[in-house]
Amino acid sequence: MSVGTSGAHKAPRARDVRGTPASRRGDAAELGADQEAGQLAGLGAGLGIDPDDLPDGLVIADERGRVICFNAAAARIAAVSAADALGRPLEWALPLEDLEGRRWWQVTDPYGGLAIRVGQPERNLLLPGGREVLVSARYVRTRPTGPVHRVVVSLRDTEARRRTERSHAELIATVAHELRSPLTSVKGFTATLLAKWERFTDDQKKLMLETVDADANRVTRLIAELLDISRIDSGRLEVRRQPVDMGAAVGRHIQAYVASGQSADRFLVRIEHPLPALWADPDKVDQVLSNLIENAVRHGEGTVTIDVTPSASPREGEDGKNEATSVTVSDEGTGIPEESMNRVFTRFWRGSKRGGTGLGLYIVKGIVEAHGGTITVGRAPGGGAQFRFTLPVGTPAYLL
Repeated sequence: MSVGTSGAHKAPRARDVRGTPASRRGDAAELGADQEAGQLAGLGAGLGIDPDDLPDGLVIADERGRVICFNAAAARIAAVSAADALGRPLEWALPLEDLEGRRWWQVTDPYGGLAIRVGQPERNLLLPGGREVLVSARYVRTRPTGPVHRVVVSLRDTEARRRTERSHAELIATVAHELRSPLTSVKGFTATLLAKWERFTDDQKKLMLETVDADANRVTRLIAELLDISRIDSGRLEVRRQPVDMGAAVGRHIQAYVASGQSADRFLVRIEHPLPALWADPDKVDQVLSNLIENAVRHGEGTVTIDVTPSASPREGEDGKNEATSVTVSDEGTGIPEESMNRVFTRFWRGSKRGGTGLGLYIVKGIVEAHGGTITVGRAPGGGAQFRFTLPVGTPAYLL
């Protein structure tokens, strides 16, 4: 074993807390346990490692199945003090059961099982009281197929897994809620049109079909967001680089807002020339701009200012260039509270109660980082929110 142990430091007093006279266990066995703990302490001291510094629980049993190491994390997870565990049988210190209620150490039998086994993969087991813990074990043998010299057990609590499961459950609940409304609308209008087509005027039919079309687009966008989240989480988000005119891309979005009824006076676009030749995924860039400008229009107030400027890249490109393009989107609303700024790019964060899935900014961050860029949030000079993302010039797709 290449780590030291808090149990090794406590070994001289382990005999005092076992509650069994040394004569009943044999002086030779006691000496062997102390020597084993001493060897572990020496190895740990040579590497400068204290098992109490390990984030996971570490439990080590000797060839007799008695605990010679029980670090602080193990004591916390198992709710057993190191002093009580040291020198005790492994099954006493860790009375684990599988999910079917069977005593785990009797089932797995590390000392008497097949001689070719080298350990146990990580699995969910239960401690007394039904507390769930992740357990993996390694069987250390002095020679292949020889007797087990030491059993090394790693313990982890399941809090991180529960957080992940809660996040997934929240994602499912959010998706179900967001899908239910448009699908209910689509179902209602189509059923009504099919049943009473002749009773409606052409204008009424057109209004219903436009509503169905808008709700279908909403469902399509939500599905696209879910696919993006899946690719971001798995690191499979593809970036297809092409030449991108960032100024023209911003202009198209502003024109779309003006065409939909927004006042042209609400937008101020400032472009600093010359801009570097940017190679990026144009569809992904449009997705980033759409999210940031929509947030400023929907949640902000006053003038929405978009600045496009050349800047230094957050990291040097493969071609040695250090050029990048930065886009800053600012509004004049109330802004984002200081205590919320570190959560803006997390899943389900919403700046207000005006609807939305809370996934947009999480996706934006994933897209920007997939390009090798950075995105930040802060307070605008006018007091509102300010988002700034920077994309390096990139490498053409045909050169990758």
